[in-house]
Amino acid sequence: MPELSHGRRMLVLAICCMSLLIVSLDNTVLNVALPSLQRELDASTSGLQWTIDAYTLVLASLLMLAGSTADRIGRRRVFMSGLVVFTLGSLLCSLAPDLNWLVVFRMVQAVGGSMLNPVAMSIITNTFTDPRERARAIGVWGAVVGLSMAAGPLVGGLLVDSVGWRSIFWVNLPVGLAALLLTWRFVPESRAPRARRPDPVGQVLVIALFGSLTYAIIEAPHGSWLSTAPFAAVAVIALLALLRYEPRRPEPLIDLRFFRSAPFSGATVIAVSAFAALGGFLFLSTLYLQNVRGLSAMEAGLWMLPMAVPTFLCAPLSGRLVGSRGPRLPLLVAGGAMTVSGLLFALFEAETSNATLLTGYVLFGVGFGFVNAPITNTAVSGMPLSQAGVASAVASTSRQLGQTLGVAVLGAVLAAGVGASSYADTFVTASRPGWWILAACGAVVLTLGVVTTGPWARATAERAARRLKGEQPARRAGVGA
Repeated sequence: MPELSHGRRMLVLAICCMSLLIVSLDNTVLNVALPSLQRELDASTSGLQWTIDAYTLVLASLLMLAGSTADRIGRRRVFMSGLVVFTLGSLLCSLAPDLNWLVVFRMVQAVGGSMLNPVAMSIITNTFTDPRERARAIGVWGAVVGLSMAAGPLVGGLLVDSVGWRSIFWVNLPVGLAALLLTWRFVPESRAPRARRPDPVGQVLVIALFGSLTYAIIEAPHGSWLSTAPFAAVAVIALLALLRYEPRRPEPLIDLRFFRSAPFSGATVIAVSAFAALGGFLFLSTLYLQNVRGLSAMEAGLWMLPMAVPTFLCAPLSGRLVGSRGPRLPLLVAGGAMTVSGLLFALFEAETSNATLLTGYVLFGVGFGFVNAPITNTAVSGMPLSQAGVASAVASTSRQLGQTLGVAVLGAVLAAGVGASSYADTFVTASRPGWWILAACGAVVLTLGVVTTGPWARATAERAARRLKGEQPARRAGVGA
């Protein structure tokens, strides 16, 4: 990619953030619309889970393929293709005649979305080559997630109450078209110096792993173990096959050498944990506010602002801290705040008091606001620029997989607890194990924030980077090979 002026780099960042906005906004807006969908389309809890997880599941399955393809054939080309497919999928979602077709069209959306976020992050990584400038750019990227969380509930609530749930997909149309035109005009083409070959076997194994695992979790409360056990078995077999097959390929879909870096491995697990907490938090909160408290979609959106605004405000601060002091402090703040938020609900039934509910929402928003920048920066920092697309795609895959599992696991826990009873009678008790899971996710972020950000972890990252560049790692005094 040619060297760009400061103003041109800022414009490229803004265009990439537009794609993140519509992909992120799509999920937050849809969460507010879930009760309306449930009533109009007669959807069960598992049906609501699939409207979210069909999207995040396809994203998680295809992100690494999109990242490596973009590195091979051109990042701008893949990015523009993603904008076209995502915008078309949004239009189809607004026309869905029933729940089954909505799930199908959400998958079309996700195919386009898989070509947006990881490729956009790869474009940003190759545009902002200075580490401090890159960290600040990633902080802005994280702020857009906060903006989508702040705007999503309000925009979604307003549209659902005034026009109906179909209108939430219309928001993507003008933004997608504008981003497409701006990308064509202002974003330069870039690709890796040497093309990576496709890995169809690895891609099939990833789809089998994620799809069968999600199906087994979501459907477990609604069927016998005989109906879900085969899918769980497929997930295990696919995982073992993936671990055995990928290291034997010279250019695998998932380069397992990345995971020799403790910061990269830590960022991957932190991303899964943090976004599982986010997916579960939004799912439980939306159903509670509308189905238990009886609030309208707009009122529920207003109630979620205490979570969304801190996310928006803390994300750029986290980016600046990562640039000046490294990822440890933001991760400690993130993990601590998310853990305490989960414990408020698990131990003190925060839903039953406005004060504790507000406190729990604010703490979760602060925690999530601080977590995104260190995840993204750690995933791509130290990796060769030629593999930036693959590295950022692994990080993005971890986010989507986490959100998929969060909705699947907490939805399954809630469905098992509620049973045949009404939400109003049993929700608080039925959701308590879910809040314990969210607190555990925060504790994982906190623990790995300490373990994977010290001198030992940095040394493993340096060795992994040298291996990826084809160099033999040199031993450091006091550090094992």
